[in-house]
Amino acid sequence: MPASEVPEAFAGFVDRRLTGEPIAYITGHRGFWNIDLEVGPGALVPRPDSETLIAAAVEHFAGSPGPNRIVDLGTGPGTLLLASGLGIDASESALAYANRNAQRIGLADRSEFRVGDWAQGISEQFDLILCNPPYVATDAELGPGVAEHEPHEALFAGKEGLEAYRVLAPQLPGLLAPGGIATVEIGFDQAEVVSRLLAISGLQSRVSNDLAGHPRCILLTWG
Repeated sequence: MPASEVPEAFAGFVDRRLTGEPIAYITGHRGFWNIDLEVGPGALVPRPDSETLIAAAVEHFAGSPGPNRIVDLGTGPGTLLLASGLGIDASESALAYANRNAQRIGLADRSEFRVGDWAQGISEQFDLILCNPPYVATDAELGPGVAEHEPHEALFAGKEGLEAYRVLAPQLPGLLAPGGIATVEIGFDQAEVVSRLLAISGLQSRVSNDLAGHPRCILLTWG
């Protein structure tokens, strides 16, 4: 194609972007950690902030064989489930992306995806629990196009942005195997309050920062 020739679909892409539609929805893909994920309407666009959860897990299991069992609560398009494990999400649309991503990346035979309400009905224990719940307050200001295009159920969590944590707090202790870790994403200003909510039933909590130096992840371990 000559350098001066514009692809026929380009003008349409520009029009979509001018309405605030995320670039990841327009291209259909978003890079995360060391993989490329298919995303689109109905699935939250993966953010670099969420890589903090993966980095914390890698550090925790350094020098060991790694976790045997992994669960990703609120898996969306499978963003955090980068190894064999179980992904749970309330959105069938998001899980459709997760299944396609698992097929494309070659993890379909090692991954399982279920429709569910967080950890409700799960009786297993896991070495690694990953969770990026909604944590935005309902009246919070977001960037252009975010609230207009991305799924509200994956963004908003009540007046204070804490409703999902209140649901997760009593569920996480029973899921975590001895020696394991739960990594839970938070808003940059939620470290203190979410730590208090999640540090129950003998779980120890600490905060991990993202690359910008903001508190981004609560790490939960047994005693």
